[in-house]
Amino acid sequence: MKNTGITLLCGAFGFLAAVGHTADLDGQRRAISDTPRGVQKYRFTAAQAESPTNTPGGSEAPSAAPGNQRRRGPGGFGGPIELKPDDKPAFDDPPAGIDKQRADVPRGKLETIEYESKTVGTTRKMQVYTPPGYSQARKYPVLYLLHGIGGDETEWQRFATPDVLLDNLIADRKAVPMILVMPNGRAQKNDRAEGNVFASAPAFAAFERDLLDDVIPAIESRYSVQADREHRSLAGLSMGGGQSLNFGLSHLDTFAWVGGFSSAPNTKPPEQLVPDPAATTQKLKLLWLSCGNKDGLIRVSQGVHAYLKEKGVPHVWHVDGNGHDAAHWRNNLWLFAQRIFTDKTSRSSTVLR
Repeated sequence: MKNTGITLLCGAFGFLAAVGHTADLDGQRRAISDTPRGVQKYRFTAAQAESPTNTPGGSEAPSAAPGNQRRRGPGGFGGPIELKPDDKPAFDDPPAGIDKQRADVPRGKLETIEYESKTVGTTRKMQVYTPPGYSQARKYPVLYLLHGIGGDETEWQRFATPDVLLDNLIADRKAVPMILVMPNGRAQKNDRAEGNVFASAPAFAAFERDLLDDVIPAIESRYSVQADREHRSLAGLSMGGGQSLNFGLSHLDTFAWVGGFSSAPNTKPPEQLVPDPAATTQKLKLLWLSCGNKDGLIRVSQGVHAYLKEKGVPHVWHVDGNGHDAAHWRNNLWLFAQRIFTDKTSRSSTVLR
């Protein structure tokens, strides 16, 4: 066995602020998630044999326990998957090697810093990337990038090396130089992804205040940033995707660029996310929704897309051929990073109304 604890997909289990659990004697767990699309039942196994599709750090979905295949969609869990006419790629897949170091590319700096969280009442950690040539003489925009329920501030780095990905994009003049912040979205004193990570679901909701009151002020006091909404972006995967939609769309005075990559059922119902479509349309620079067509959680994002389309709120809806996996998250970070903090992309060519 590769892992003896619960092995989780970088956030595949963003199953919500209120999840109930019961443990079977055979080590399996059932979770019932009251999602915007109704009650959905999921069944996981507490121990997982090593799989060639696993990403570093236990970042792949658990295999189904015997007899549970009916509960699993093509993406490994959730489902059933029902694709709609709009559920298609908005962009081509990235080329190979988007996150591989290139000898001819200047390197930025990745560091782990500590900050005092008044929200949690302790010292916490986050990873911060500064672009090549970072200088206090220049002001930079900031992308806050959130992980999933099974990860922490290091999760994105384990499977996507966002620092290298951004180095390459910036060198190719496909993205503007930006600061990247990867905080820990589990706002509790023991913020490690250990034990029953489902029990920490309320801490992901509490992270809203930690992000706004502690993380952002810490970054803006230490780094040379453009401290206004038009130069702040918020995005994340799975549970972090739900957080990004929940927090970003609730604080349009703070964020102008928001992205949810295969957002989990912690995502609020769309009418709560966007209660005033006209105001959202006016303030938001870019709203990005993505999911894989093999992802059993696609209904979460489908519901948000359908509502936005009905209300005429501009947004990107990108459905690729992946599941709830690292390839989808890495590819969408690459696509998203090119389209924030810039007006070079025509909204009419990439945004659905």
